Amino acid sequence: MVEKDSQLLVRPWDTHNQELVAQVHPLDWTNPEPAPCYNLVIIGAGTAGLVTAAGAAGLGAKVALIEKHLLGGDCLNVGCVPSKSIIRSSRAAAEVREAQRYGVRVPEGVSVDFGAVMERMRGIRARISHHDSAQRLAHLGVDVFLGEGRFLGSDTVSVAGQTLRFKKAVITTGARPVTPRIDGIEEAGFLTNETVFNLTERPRRMAVIGGGPVGCELAQAFQRLGTQVTLLHKNEHLLDREDAEAANLIEGQFRREGIQLVLGCTPTRVQVREQEKVVHYVCAGKESLVAVDAILAGAGRAPNVDGLNLESVGVQYDGREGVQVNDYLQTTNPRVYAAGDICMKWKFTHAADAAARIVIQNALFFGRKKLSTVTMPWCTYTDPEIAHVGLYEKDATARGIKCVTFLRPLADVDRALTDGEEEGFVKILVRQGTDRIVGATVVARHAGEMISELTLAMVGRIGLRTVGAVIHPYPTQAEAIKQTADAYNRTRLTPALRRLFSRWLTWQRR
Repeated sequence: MVEKDSQLLVRPWDTHNQELVAQVHPLDWTNPEPAPCYNLVIIGAGTAGLVTAAGAAGLGAKVALIEKHLLGGDCLNVGCVPSKSIIRSSRAAAEVREAQRYGVRVPEGVSVDFGAVMERMRGIRARISHHDSAQRLAHLGVDVFLGEGRFLGSDTVSVAGQTLRFKKAVITTGARPVTPRIDGIEEAGFLTNETVFNLTERPRRMAVIGGGPVGCELAQAFQRLGTQVTLLHKNEHLLDREDAEAANLIEGQFRREGIQLVLGCTPTRVQVREQEKVVHYVCAGKESLVAVDAILAGAGRAPNVDGLNLESVGVQYDGREGVQVNDYLQTTNPRVYAAGDICMKWKFTHAADAAARIVIQNALFFGRKKLSTVTMPWCTYTDPEIAHVGLYEKDATARGIKCVTFLRPLADVDRALTDGEEEGFVKILVRQGTDRIVGATVVARHAGEMISELTLAMVGRIGLRTVGAVIHPYPTQAEAIKQTADAYNRTRLTPALRRLFSRWLTWQRR
């Protein structure tokens, strides 16, 4: 029987969260009797673990999946699903405020019901949880064990007082947010992505620490939902790993929406003053402060390596970088693999999914599939979104790859104008002298939907010349991709070719 403290992870304990827990950590679950030996024992049931377990079982392997918290991991419970749900609500709120731009008059006094926003999120999460449920996995042939998994020796894992033997094992325990190194922050209390979705009342003022994807997405969402957000970031620009033009565009959007940006700063301490929390920080040698009602720490992740007893199986790891793996996702013990946030720099759900498929091939079928061969797109779900695949211009320069950049502003795209969404662009890098795409960035309201066309082109070795020959429906914002390709094709018409064509056409008129 599972300990009945799982509901503490998903407050409030309403019907939605009760449904969630009933699917991903049933309180009446009884672990199965272990098989004599498993082809795969997987520790951790986030995306990487779930995909590995379901995929391997579907191929006929005997699989055990161990999870001590909630099946579905961060993505379902405290990541993609809840964050995108409230981002959608915040976008609706922004659309109402901007309705007059479109000739739509909205009555005064329209407000956001924060409690209803969060309840909607919990309802969506509960519905999706059925895909990751213990019952569904069992139906697929996976032996699901709820409890803390720990290696005992070269071929055994313990969980909830039982011992599982394996031929191969996979570590998919993911990562967690870290506590910021700021004096007094633990005493004052702070939110992370693991707790912010438990809120039922809207904070009036919030400090968001960290200007990366998580911090930026949630800062904009809460600002739009009615919280006054102050975003503190250690560097001079938000999203500093992204294309500089894209990041600058997001900064401008944030300022227009009223988010207070404090960039190039270092938070030094937090103190509690009556009912508020005061964050002290230093910018350019000058100390300042901001008083808020809640603090959201959105920077820093640590791999979940504690308690696994990795030393007993010769798996090397680092407390900051996670489990060490080679290009085949093997650890330093060739019988043990790892996938997802526990070992990869790409900390995305779709990256964990792709890695799991590599593990299945390599662990079960002596495959030699390499992680380095994967073409990985990603998207930051601000509004507008930033989506990217391949190299940035700075990366190409650092590697000595000569590239030509083609850019199409959305302000020149008819559909973006009709939508009132002209803030953005499509930027494509091609290797000089060829039409081979080496990288692309899209900034648009639905950039995440648009980047896959360019990812497919890169994976399929389809050049920008061919992309330009693809008919795109008019009017769509994705037409910006074709227009960027058209710009490339125009460069192929050299002055010499122009003269030749001109002579030919002149001759045709005779």
